[in-house]
Amino acid sequence: MDSGLAKPGPRTPTYGMVNLRLAQQIEFIAEVDKLKDIFRQTVTTQSRRAENDAEHSWHLCLCVIVLAEHANHPSLDVLRVLKMLIVHDLVEIDAGDTFAYDTARMAGQHAREALAAERIFGLLPPDQAKDFRALWDEFEEVKTPEARFAAAVDRFQPMLLNCRTEGAAWQRHGVTHDRVLARNAHVAGGSLALWEYAIRMVQQAVDDGHLAPKPEA
Repeated sequence: MDSGLAKPGPRTPTYGMVNLRLAQQIEFIAEVDKLKDIFRQTVTTQSRRAENDAEHSWHLCLCVIVLAEHANHPSLDVLRVLKMLIVHDLVEIDAGDTFAYDTARMAGQHAREALAAERIFGLLPPDQAKDFRALWDEFEEVKTPEARFAAAVDRFQPMLLNCRTEGAAWQRHGVTHDRVLARNAHVAGGSLALWEYAIRMVQQAVDDGHLAPKPEA
């Protein structure tokens, strides 16, 4: 990573401070406030407005704290999972939210988000920029027990919101039962218990008329 990215730009106010590290950290914190204005396809259960990315990240972290006992791995590093989930969507400040069932836009998602990770994490001092990027890469690779559980929760939460909002996003985009199961199957890699619950939950959405069944061949 280019360490020069961590230098504050001309718009970075330092208020006369000589502590460059603190100025860089504050600039990063101010920049990521933009996550509150990145809106997702899922809607909230009460007002039925679009959920924003900051709310999504908070909800995921709370899910981890509550549901960690259901992870497949018995000695999960919960703090690392929380760190991954609190930073992994920050790239959407630049790259935007990519709807899970938009296959055309999904094709270039990783490349767009990798560029965003370089810029946004690069606002931090080099050591923190490296740590944040490592967390983001770990989440993307879905190889460690922590990344697998983080990914499982990240997929489970939108299914839950859709089921509790009469399939709002699914119906708006014409998503069908088979696509939901195919898209989210790797929930099982992080938590078999969550996946088994999700299968029943999604089937109930079909039974209730909130999710279209698989089209007949």
